[in-house]
Amino acid sequence: MGLRRKSRELALQFLYGHDFQECSCAPEAVAELLDVFCQVFETNTRALPYGSELVRGLCTYRDGIDKLIAEQSHNWRVERMSVVDRNILRIAVYEMKYGSDVPNQVAINEALEIAKRYSVKESIAFINGILDSVQAVLVIK
Repeated sequence: MGLRRKSRELALQFLYGHDFQECSCAPEAVAELLDVFCQVFETNTRALPYGSELVRGLCTYRDGIDKLIAEQSHNWRVERMSVVDRNILRIAVYEMKYGSDVPNQVAINEALEIAKRYSVKESIAFINGILDSVQAVLVIK
């Protein structure tokens, strides 16, 4: 498993707890919660820089990312999606829209691989469909 994948999984695990506890997305709160997360759970120190970048970026742009996901997920409100699927989508959309060094197809493939590990089988097609639609919208813009 590559270092970036470990970083994405670290971000997913943090965001899962962050979402569940309905924590603040203020930069200071996120930094503090991320420090506590790393102290409590065994985190790969090499994966932490990019994982931290993902978490901070997602928290900064979450409203826009959620809006983009909502526009492409017909008949599904973002808040009604499973916490795991929602955050896998957020990570991929963040990388597609704001990650200058991650090609869209890589972000999508990584999201699908992570979904295979952390979500249910049915979610893979769901995630793929939404991310394909997001990619089409981003290419047009």
